[in-house]
Amino acid sequence: MCAVRFVPVDQDDELAQPLLAELAVEYADRYEGTESGVARWLRSHPAGTFSPPDGGMLIGLLDGRPVTGGAFCRFDDDTAELKRVWTDSGSRRRGYATMLLAALEAEIADRGYHRIYLTTGNRQPEAEALYGSTGYTRLAEPLPSKGDVFPIAFVKTLCRPSWANLKSG
Repeated sequence: MCAVRFVPVDQDDELAQPLLAELAVEYADRYEGTESGVARWLRSHPAGTFSPPDGGMLIGLLDGRPVTGGAFCRFDDDTAELKRVWTDSGSRRRGYATMLLAALEAEIADRGYHRIYLTTGNRQPEAEALYGSTGYTRLAEPLPSKGDVFPIAFVKTLCRPSWANLKSG
């Protein structure tokens, strides 16, 4: 497995566009929508939603090429919500999504959140397997939301490393 370098971007960044475009095609195929409709939906969040201080977006680069990416935004005071987690179809099954989740979780913890919430669609068994294998707990029902909610929700509580609680001498 090669080293992936994660860089912060915003949702309009050139590096994010190939991943978002492929994600729109994939969602349109899986959920019987239109590519243009899904692309609009993917970009429907207000500007700044995935920007500091409450949110962020990371793209994983391999030899300068985007291979994976994801974003998060504030769900509530203690909880970040993951969005747009995606790995390029030609780069799957190499551990990049697991690396992405670790990078996003570290960034989320650095922002002071204690939990992560996400929803995924019922036609994405790969996503369900990824979240289950990386410590996310499947919920019986999604949490209340203002927007569209897919039927499968997960949550993960972030643990502080033991060294973070030590006082310097």
